[in-house]
Amino acid sequence: MNIIKTSITRPTTVVVAFVILAFFGIYSLTQLNRELMPSMTLDVISISTVYPGAGTAEVENSVTKKIEDAVFSIEGIDEITSTSMENYSLVTIHLKAGTDLDKALQNVQRKVNAIRADLPESVKEPSINDFSLADIPIMTIGATANMGETEFYDLIDHEIKPALERIPGIAQVALIGGSEREIQVNINEERIAAYGLSILDVSNILINSNLDFPTGQIKSAGKQTQIRLQGKYNNLADIENVIVKYMPDGTAIKVKNIADVHDGYKEVETLSRVNGIPSIGITIQRSADANTVKISEATREILDALQVTYEPVGLNFMIAADNAEFTLEASNSVMIDLVIAIVLVALTMLLFLTSVRNSVIVSIAIPLSLVSTFIVMYLLGFSLNLMSLLAITLVVGILVDDAIVVIENIHRHMEMGKNRMQAAYDGLHEISGTIISITLVLVVVFIPISLTQGTIANVFRQFAVTIAIAVLFSLLVSFTVVPLLYSRFGKINEFNRGSLIGKGIHAFESRIEMIAGWFSKLLSWSLSHKLITLAVTLALLVGSVSLIAFGFIGSDLAPQGDQGQFVIKIELPRDVTIEQTNQAAYRAENILRSSPLIETVFTTVGAEENGQPQARLADLRVKMVPHNERSISSSDFSREAKQFLQQHIPGSQIWMAMTDLMGNIDEAPVQYHITGHNMDSVRIVANLILDKIKSVKGIVDPKLSAEESTPEISIIPDRDKMSAMGIPFEVLGGTLNNAFSGNNDAKFRQGEYEYDIKIRLDNFDRRNTADVENLTLINTSGEAVKLKQFARIEETDAPGILERRNRSASITLNSQVGGRPIGDIGQDISQLINTLDLPENITIIPGGELEMQDESFGTMGLALIISILLVYLIMVLLYNNYIYPFVVLISIPLAIIGALLALALTMDTLNLFTLLGLLALIGLVAKNAIILVDFTNQSKAKGMGLKDALIEANRQRFRPILMTTAATVVGMLPIALATGAGAEWKNGLAWVMIGGLISSMFLTLIVVPVVYYVMDRMMAKFRSPHSEFHFTDSELHS
Repeated sequence: MNIIKTSITRPTTVVVAFVILAFFGIYSLTQLNRELMPSMTLDVISISTVYPGAGTAEVENSVTKKIEDAVFSIEGIDEITSTSMENYSLVTIHLKAGTDLDKALQNVQRKVNAIRADLPESVKEPSINDFSLADIPIMTIGATANMGETEFYDLIDHEIKPALERIPGIAQVALIGGSEREIQVNINEERIAAYGLSILDVSNILINSNLDFPTGQIKSAGKQTQIRLQGKYNNLADIENVIVKYMPDGTAIKVKNIADVHDGYKEVETLSRVNGIPSIGITIQRSADANTVKISEATREILDALQVTYEPVGLNFMIAADNAEFTLEASNSVMIDLVIAIVLVALTMLLFLTSVRNSVIVSIAIPLSLVSTFIVMYLLGFSLNLMSLLAITLVVGILVDDAIVVIENIHRHMEMGKNRMQAAYDGLHEISGTIISITLVLVVVFIPISLTQGTIANVFRQFAVTIAIAVLFSLLVSFTVVPLLYSRFGKINEFNRGSLIGKGIHAFESRIEMIAGWFSKLLSWSLSHKLITLAVTLALLVGSVSLIAFGFIGSDLAPQGDQGQFVIKIELPRDVTIEQTNQAAYRAENILRSSPLIETVFTTVGAEENGQPQARLADLRVKMVPHNERSISSSDFSREAKQFLQQHIPGSQIWMAMTDLMGNIDEAPVQYHITGHNMDSVRIVANLILDKIKSVKGIVDPKLSAEESTPEISIIPDRDKMSAMGIPFEVLGGTLNNAFSGNNDAKFRQGEYEYDIKIRLDNFDRRNTADVENLTLINTSGEAVKLKQFARIEETDAPGILERRNRSASITLNSQVGGRPIGDIGQDISQLINTLDLPENITIIPGGELEMQDESFGTMGLALIISILLVYLIMVLLYNNYIYPFVVLISIPLAIIGALLALALTMDTLNLFTLLGLLALIGLVAKNAIILVDFTNQSKAKGMGLKDALIEANRQRFRPILMTTAATVVGMLPIALATGAGAEWKNGLAWVMIGGLISSMFLTLIVVPVVYYVMDRMMAKFRSPHSEFHFTDSELHS
């Protein structure tokens, strides 16, 4: 082959090429982003709409259903879900994999615009956004200072927030808690009634008296001047002195006569604390292509500078959560594993090759392949994340495989007496086809997973492509650098057998020869007892698979990684105030902070539910001390903390949520969507299932999404009485909204900043049902009318949340898990549901991690099938035969035996990572079978008998097979034994590959030759003597 000859005769070409690759590879490495997981799109569009003052049912009927009907026909929609609650509607569109997200967004916007006029007038403009993992905050910060509350909020909102938003890569900075300034006009109900005024009149006058607009212009010869009315409020006195009415005697009634005007702050919806200290929370979101680590570093620098700048007011920042910390821990842990793996593989090569030179020649394939891989990663837009770094570490032992096979064969040719250059050329030329085949087999295994669609496929695409690229570069190194170096520096034996090292290596060599001889004898026996051999192998395979059936190996989406963070959620009854929730949260904080294992507690009182703050909810984001300073995992500690808090905070429900694979808070790993035609039947079934699944082992704190109702005051007007009394319906609605919700259309400007002017009844007139009944309205004749004169006021319970799924009523069952894999729990729940006698119109669909597990397992299963098919097709091309490839494929079930046994022994589960290990095994174990079959075919071509050829192949190829397997296994040991950040995700993958490689290596040496023998004998029986055509060289040339 020309490339081999060029590499040996023109070394400068190879040197220059790899110097260029190394230069651009190092540059590319410095440009790669660092993040925890690969960036990916979720193909989700949300439509959020605010409908002020509307109840849950009104929001659903007047807003949610109309938006659903409008967008349902858009192409590419997989599913539509919606949530309706007081004042708020959320419609979520899940798109099919591969749908153009930008086009879908445009279609959604067009459809919503088309029905905008059909929505109620008071509905705010619907907000349409796509959701991505970049929307999850990467940093949570608590800010404190020695300032007044409103002044401090202004500082954070107008100075600190813009400074952070200017950092490159930051998409959004949001504030939690704090006291935002507001000018409050609190109107006294009795006074406005006495003066014959309604609150609607007062609001309109205050808004219309706060105007600043041009009123025309004056002209003279050569000059034109604008006339502008300066009517904006400059101070509180301007508001107080606004005249709202003139009495018959000419007396002017001013705002200050009927209302209390003062400079205050908005009604508190959320409170924030860090380690018990009241603060303003700051969350930072990054843009999709930004580097999390760089943003974190830049943010910390800015915060330090701001603390110095505002030191006189005692400004201080406490970082409660920073995703970059775990990202760095996880990536640094993998980098350490990488270095250890390289050292171990190099030492393994030294042990087998008995030469420092030869081991260096082989090991040089690792850095050259990796540094070249970084170039392609950079061009493809990849990042240094857990998946790509894991691929780089796992591939270390694989990268030397081609070089090992090349060196070993060159070594054999040198022992024949050839010089180094001739041995390098002949040795590589002889096995070039085999090398290309085993490399292509490994590469094509990863093609299907990189081409599949879906959320999970996006996560693992970088893993698959990185391995494939690195392996291809290792093939290039084996065809260029390895023969070049061996032709110059190669040596048969470097150590004196009389030396201590020489004696040790000689003893090791003797032991390998002894084991190889033992395997040859075992193979000879197996070829004479084929039925027993195949039966034992089948029994081992069935036994290993039965480990799954008997529950020794569970199934899961992904292992629960210990990121050292969790969230405690406190839920109180729906009618509580934020002050009551705050007291419960404060008690929980003190209990958690009393543990020496807790580093930070970031508290949000009035936490969000479906995007809206809820006074009854509180979230405590807990950060534990680093891994090496504690002996308990974050999941175990959180469960203990949850139980303790539940006992010591009466009247509340305590929930616990962990951080998931993507860094999000996973509030409900187990979800089931109960859907039907009407909400009543859905609720009955949902409550039945909720009661039943409490007996399922592993279910923790199951609850329904719509299990509580909200207390509500219903006003039922008598329209005939309204008409007789001269009260228009729009006047009634506006008066109620202004009185109890408030009107903030008017603004108060001070300097360059604008603040809301909130106009509503004072607190004294908004306390109970009687205040609603006695609300005063002014009719068309100017007379005062009480609300109770024409309307019935009732205290009722209304649904707090209404859900829909594909335009049908729905309730979601949510649950945390503990002690069992999610897949096993889901299987038990499915069996339980199948035993229930449910109405025909009710459908139950798994959601959350269960849905993702079904989708991802299906994707991985399809990838496994396609990978095996591609391996078969490459074998067909290699052997020009449709039967022999099945001999190679026999090595795959042999690997499954060890892989499943390793899972059972390490008490791991079948999950995305371990399935990925099984996928990689297909290419790795097929390689050993290819080496055996290829050598057997060469021996047969030389006239050797089939049985002798098989035994000779076993003996001659035992050493390279053992070397390549040992290198790969040793390279994976650091990952299998890792205990640092993110180790839970890596361990299972490595153990699966180690177990599969070991079992496959030993069984391949025996079972593959036996299967080869059986198939060859069968083919001989059916082969016609005239079925083969033989051509001489002269006939071919002619």
